[in-house]
This record gives sequence, C-alpha cells and structure tokens, in this order.
Amino acid sequence: MAETRVPLTVIAGPTASGKTALAIEWARAGGGEIVSADSQQVYRAFDIGTAKPSAEELAAVPHHLVSCVDPLEPFSAAEYQRRADAAIADIASRGRPVFVVGGTGLYLRVLLHGVVDAPGALPSLRAELEALAAEQGREAVHRRLSEVDPETAARLPPQDLVRVVRALEIHAQTGVPASEFRRAHAFAPDRYPFQLYVLDPPRDSLYAAINARTQALFSRGIVEETRALMDQGYADAAPMRSVGYVQARAVVEGRMTREEAIADTAQETRRYAKRQLTWFRKEPGAVFLAPPYTRPAL
Repeated sequence: MAETRVPLTVIAGPTASGKTALAIEWARAGGGEIVSADSQQVYRAFDIGTAKPSAEELAAVPHHLVSCVDPLEPFSAAEYQRRADAAIADIASRGRPVFVVGGTGLYLRVLLHGVVDAPGALPSLRAELEALAAEQGREAVHRRLSEVDPETAARLPPQDLVRVVRALEIHAQTGVPASEFRRAHAFAPDRYPFQLYVLDPPRDSLYAAINARTQALFSRGIVEETRALMDQGYADAAPMRSVGYVQARAVVEGRMTREEAIADTAQETRRYAKRQLTWFRKEPGAVFLAPPYTRPAL
C-alpha cells in the first residue's frame, strides 16, 4: 500500500527531452533522491542502449530502480509499483524529497493511480488470437474486439495487438468491456499527492536531440555491447527487443549495415517520442513545460 502522505515531484516526457539533467538539477537543489520510471533502465548489464545516467550523474544524486533487475527476470508494471513504493518509503523515512523521473507512461500511471483490478491473462485465448492474427492479419483480431468493446476498439489501432488481445481477455473472463474497467478505475483516489511535469520541447529541437543521441549510442559502442550481451546468453532478454538493441543486433547478425541501423534507430525513436507525448497528454493534472525548464511556483 502506498504511503499517500509522501508528495512526489514527477518529471516525465519523451526520450531525449532532458529529463535526467533536469531531475538531477531539481533533486540537488532540494536535497532529494530520484526514483527512475524507465522500463529498460531497471535491467542490469544493458547500459549503453538504455541511456542510463552516467557514473557522475549517479554520484551526484542517489538513484533508485536503476540496474536492479536481472535481464532474464520477469518484470511487470505491478512489480515496478511494489519496488517504487518501497524506494519512496525509504527516501521519505530519511526526510528527503522524492523525485520520480522517466518516460515509461504505464509505470508512472500505475505508481500514481494504481493497477486496474482486471483479471489475469488467459493463455489459451491469447494463443488463439495470436494464431488468428498470423493467419488473417491483426485487423481480424481488431474486428472481434469491435464486436464486444467498440469503445476500446476505437481507441486502439489494429497494429496494437498486445492491448487488443488484453481487452479481449478481460471481456472473455468477465463479460465486461475493458472500457468499463478503465472508467471505474478513473474514480479511484490517487496513490500519492503529486506534481506531474511533462517536458515538451519544440519538435525540431527534440528530433535533433534524438538524432544526436542515436549517433552517440553507436559511437559509445551499442553494437559491441549487444554482441557481448548475446554472448552472455541475453539474446532473449526483454530489453533486447527495445529500439536501439533491435537495430544493433541486426548489425551483429549482418542484417543491417551500421549506417542503416543508425537511421532506423533514429526514426523509430522519433516515433516512440511521439507516442510518449500522446500518452502524457491524456494524463490528468500534467503541467507541460517548454525550455528553458523552470519549475512553476506552487
């Protein structure tokens, strides 16, 4: 159970928008500590491709939930919530302010608002729907969702097979559309008092930062890191499926040139940044900040 009296300062936003630097600045000024909300930075060994804080940044301000999970260990949003709650309680017990920083919208939503009380996975149905998608296309699965939960179907594109299948699992087990679960959950109290700041740089400068970060990833050795991780038995680890590692692996396996991998990584990262901003625009109470970033007076 969250300690709801602990106020959180949350810094979110798209990748390469400057979250880490700003969080360190604010945390140092306030004597606080940082809890990461990044679904890839939790994993040990995956360092370059996840753009983890540098050794100097980690030394400047204590960080929590960075490099704390084995790459082959299952890790969910619910487990993130549990570990983040523990970190927040630990920081608060020492009388220090808590700064939550990251771009994984689901992790932030679960931490701030809780997990929707929906039934678990239904492996047999999931296998059936995945087979249907393979045989007839994802549109066929999406049509099935449209029949039982048109509201969720209108919100999800056919390409988002994971969430389409999840919505069908919920309906199959309960007879209730996933959209109704979401509405009921929207009235639940927040788990913490919080201020949510979303960094929103101009698109041109954000894309320039993404391109520069991508070049830096390859210059720093993401291809070599990926090769080493595969040699260590981590080819099937969850972060290996993230942008950057997917392309670096293609270079290792000879399916892409280095130049093609850089271009594809930058393009996919730009698309991911756009999805992140779309997600955060739906968050209630979010305050969007344009550079230069200044913390609003409360």
